[in-house]
Amino acid sequence: MQKKSFDEYYKPAEDTLFLADSIQNEKGKTALDIGTGSGFLARILSDNFEFVVATDINFSALQKAHEVVENCICCNASDAINCNFDLVVCNLPYLPSEEITDPAVDGLAEGLGVTTNIIKSASKTIRQNGKLVYLTSSLANYQELVRRTEGLGFSVRIMAKKKLFFEELVLVECVKL
Repeated sequence: MQKKSFDEYYKPAEDTLFLADSIQNEKGKTALDIGTGSGFLARILSDNFEFVVATDINFSALQKAHEVVENCICCNASDAINCNFDLVVCNLPYLPSEEITDPAVDGLAEGLGVTTNIIKSASKTIRQNGKLVYLTSSLANYQELVRRTEGLGFSVRIMAKKKLFFEELVLVECVKL
């Protein structure tokens, strides 16, 4: 397989729009968008949060995101961040894969390898009673991902599901205990 060029970035698609609808009324002081891609979700958060940070491992994506949000950090998940947020959002790279050819979508075995690491990283940046909202899929082992998220000290609930032709999108809300 040919690896995807890092000059490209994840453009908003049906999964992004589904997540965007769920966070558009969230409010608070601080928010973080992990794996921001084009910055679409970070821009939505900017309407209701005083301080928004967007991260991505793809520098080209951050250049695009910087057009719509001021605070962009090139790093893995939230590993370079040492502050707490009221809300963290992530459209996870949830597709099961044997290797990472497209970091925006490839999640490794059962769609859990990359996603678990992102959630572990995010858990260190969410204040007590703060929220993590992430999007995954029926193509991934999302029940196991929910279990792992609970193991990191979150109360977890499925917010919504959306049936597509080949998968069901799963929106998960996690409150840090």
